[in-house]
Amino acid sequence: MSDWFMRTEAYVATTVQPESARATRVRPAKPFSLSPRSLSALACLIAGALIAAQALYIPAKAQVAQVLMSSAWEHQLSTGDPARPWPWADFTPAAKLRFPSQHQSVLALTDAAGESLAFGPTLMAASVSPGARGVAVFAAHRDTHFAFLKDVKLGDEIAVDLPEGSRRFRVTGSQVVRWDASGIQTHDGGAPRIALVTCWPLDARTPGPMRYVLWAELILEPLSASTPSQV
Repeated sequence: MSDWFMRTEAYVATTVQPESARATRVRPAKPFSLSPRSLSALACLIAGALIAAQALYIPAKAQVAQVLMSSAWEHQLSTGDPARPWPWADFTPAAKLRFPSQHQSVLALTDAAGESLAFGPTLMAASVSPGARGVAVFAAHRDTHFAFLKDVKLGDEIAVDLPEGSRRFRVTGSQVVRWDASGIQTHDGGAPRIALVTCWPLDARTPGPMRYVLWAELILEPLSASTPSQV
């Protein structure tokens, strides 16, 4: 070793530290821990964040689906061929529902798996075609595509656009029924009607057995297929 290194080592080894420095000791840090109350608060915070994220995700999913379905609907109108909004979809657009008084419109889809309600109102398979004698039933979620049903009043008009033309219906009433006792007979041979069905209460966030049914009856003079949308 060099003489410089040896002298330096000797200095470091033999230098006497001040009394205050020798008396000071560094205590080891205690491991971090949360109290039960803090853990409960953190769990509530995480759960709240997840609920908020889901609450934002569902409406966003519904809106994106409507945009994709709109392209499929336009293709369907121009070609006359059913068009799926995305390759793996098991449904196609069935009709466009317009609510002029509420300045709302929404694309309905053909009946498919239960998950299809996340993308839009569903024209139930047991229904008649809108405008035919009997009842055409459209079902949708109360917090997305049918969130505005609470604003639809007696006497309001509802337009149903189909590939072959449009039909106008006038709201005649509403009722609250159990899901398994709606009394809806789609092929009753009566006047052409539509029934819009969603969960009840309309402002609830938890599932339940009750359903809200909005009824509308066909206005005898159908709109022309070329009539522009008012929404």
